[in-house]
Amino acid sequence: MKSLARAIKREEERIHIDAGEACLVGDWALPSGAKGIVLFAHGSGSSRLSPRNRYVAQILSREKIGTLLFDLLTPEEDQAYRNRFEIELLTDRLLAATRWVQAQERAPLRLGYFGASTGAAAALKAAARLKKEIRCVVSRGGRPDLAGLDLKKVESPTLLIVGGRDESVLPLNQWAYDRLLTEKELVIVPNAGHLFEEPGALEHAAHLAADWFNCYFTD
Repeated sequence: MKSLARAIKREEERIHIDAGEACLVGDWALPSGAKGIVLFAHGSGSSRLSPRNRYVAQILSREKIGTLLFDLLTPEEDQAYRNRFEIELLTDRLLAATRWVQAQERAPLRLGYFGASTGAAAALKAAARLKKEIRCVVSRGGRPDLAGLDLKKVESPTLLIVGGRDESVLPLNQWAYDRLLTEKELVIVPNAGHLFEEPGALEHAAHLAADWFNCYFTD
């Protein structure tokens, strides 16, 4: 994973997002000729520095897809464990970041979400509110079940990626998949655990995500 990551040239810009009571820090990358932008919603206890999500972002950059990795919680908020599972709060932060992107004149109009763990629920809830403004959603090892009743309101095509050895999260993804009414797909990566640490597992997931975004970022 590290050797591939080094091979992809990626220029990032540090940005700050006004989210009302909080100022969120993000890393924004917009390759020349970007066909769309993916906003990352990180999971519980994670941040924009997550090596797994940054790896996925690098794969997307190679496909000329812009990315925004940002912290949904401030360092102070993250100290309170309960905040990591405040899905409504995480959703509001993702919506604030989406408005920031939409305000950038240089930004393509095609937007997508990539969620991991609890961030997947925030991505789906935000997509349910924004409807077709969000072209598509990808969840990796996520908790889409925490989106609850909003699952039926999602109109964005949704890809759920889960490890075959992730015994606790796999059935929750199946439960959420059954309740999604939009175009959808559930892909189980064989022999992968929750963190996709097994050889080739994260790369497989990253390319599945890239293919999904490429498909729905193309008119």
